[in-house]
Amino acid sequence: MRFKFNNYILDSKRFELSKDGVAVHAEPQIVALLLLLIENSERMVGKEEINQTVWNGRAVSEAALSSRIKTLRQLLGDDGKAQKVIKTVHSKGFRFVSDVSLLVERESTSRQAANEPVANAGEGSINRLAAKPTIAVLPFANLSDSSEQEYFSDGVTADIINRLSKHKWLNIVARNTSFGFKGKNIDARTLGNELAADYLVEGAVQKAGGRVRVSAMLINASNGHQIWAERYDREIDDIFAVQDEITEKVTAQVEPEIGNAERKKIVLARPDNLQSWDCYHLGIYYFYQFTSEGNQKAQELLKKSQQLDKNFGEAYVWWAYAVVLGMVYWNTKPTKELLDEALLACDTALALDSQNASFYSLRARVLLARKEYKRAIAENRKAIDLNPTLASAYCGLGDSLAYEGRYEESVIYFEKAVSLSPNDPQLWAFYSYGALMMIFSRDYERALDWCERATLIPNCQYWAYAHQAVALAYLDRPEEARQSLKKVTEQAVDFSLSYAREKMFYLKNQDQINLYLDGLKQAGVVS
Repeated sequence: MRFKFNNYILDSKRFELSKDGVAVHAEPQIVALLLLLIENSERMVGKEEINQTVWNGRAVSEAALSSRIKTLRQLLGDDGKAQKVIKTVHSKGFRFVSDVSLLVERESTSRQAANEPVANAGEGSINRLAAKPTIAVLPFANLSDSSEQEYFSDGVTADIINRLSKHKWLNIVARNTSFGFKGKNIDARTLGNELAADYLVEGAVQKAGGRVRVSAMLINASNGHQIWAERYDREIDDIFAVQDEITEKVTAQVEPEIGNAERKKIVLARPDNLQSWDCYHLGIYYFYQFTSEGNQKAQELLKKSQQLDKNFGEAYVWWAYAVVLGMVYWNTKPTKELLDEALLACDTALALDSQNASFYSLRARVLLARKEYKRAIAENRKAIDLNPTLASAYCGLGDSLAYEGRYEESVIYFEKAVSLSPNDPQLWAFYSYGALMMIFSRDYERALDWCERATLIPNCQYWAYAHQAVALAYLDRPEEARQSLKKVTEQAVDFSLSYAREKMFYLKNQDQINLYLDGLKQAGVVS
């Protein structure tokens, strides 16, 4: 990436600083310090975090850090009194406060590259980076009788920080910075200001005998309100396995709660001048309405988000996924051209960030729609490798394996998705897609159970009721099947065999298609 501020350009790939097009001599350590401050310009960067990044964790004196900051300020025409570029947060750290823009390489009609800055978002901000919510995971309190259990509570905290950092749309306060507040009883709003954090995760660990109890909560740092809380009670057979399970579940449940809170902020604020981040979150808000109108609005807003910031990968992949769902559920026509465009959008996102698990997971959804199941399996496995708490990737892997006829493997991943994220906004889909797999494997009783779970969730879509009707038909319960079909036609008034066949364009196994359509016929669906 290339960052522009004042008359300077910092090239992170080349690790070079220039002013008015002329290279500025700077030691690599100074460039690393500048890059760290710019990339995190929306918040304070603590001294411990600077040590960890710039000096690779080696302990350095205050004088050494002050010397590097002074040198950097001199290079940038700043000083400790003016602090127009780098602001000192007394005894805590530093913050980059100059306006910054990202430079995007584009080709003109003459094939010559031209640099265009992304729209500036204000003081010390970088458009989408400034909008990223910042999360601080505070050290979990050890409520056990023995101080020897401190290692377990610290381990849980460190693991949650590490796992949350794999969700690339979040900024996570570094471990060394948040651990500086260990044992201190400080108001949430004060902590939020101290750490420049939007949300706080805190909790406690209590071990007694062969059992351990871990409680966790998510707090809005701006007002101190609790957003989410959960308690986990476990038998301790293998302490490390228990630690892995609990941190996995906390992370998987916290992330969608933050997403929901961020969407609410944008929806309530409704700024007149929508930026890329605003369009993105409004688009996701409409996406999760799971209606024809909402899906169309989501496609439009996510496309606009791309146009406002061509380096915002999330806008590309979520637009692609909205398009695919529009094809499966609503009025978007499933054409090769549109599927090609959706795949290209995912490729664009991955070119921007090849380590983003969500990008691989959503690309797999497009590949699934293109009937490229083996490639979808590989993409979902890559997503899980990058982020083992990404529930949607497990669901996608279950889908991909199901369409390949690998049902025994498939069910494991559907169950994992449900277990990981019981508050996921797409939970109904986890159950619905799992039910379809169970129909294909002719496990109609279990398919019916999963359909019923899906239909209890708000915004559940009509395919869950259609799967329910098929399962009931094969279980020879025709009257109940007809009642399920009524609920299908309440949402999809044109539902018929030909409608179902068109909407199931993503299936290539003719036996699976015939099995499903025959079930619909038995339930009373006409051509």
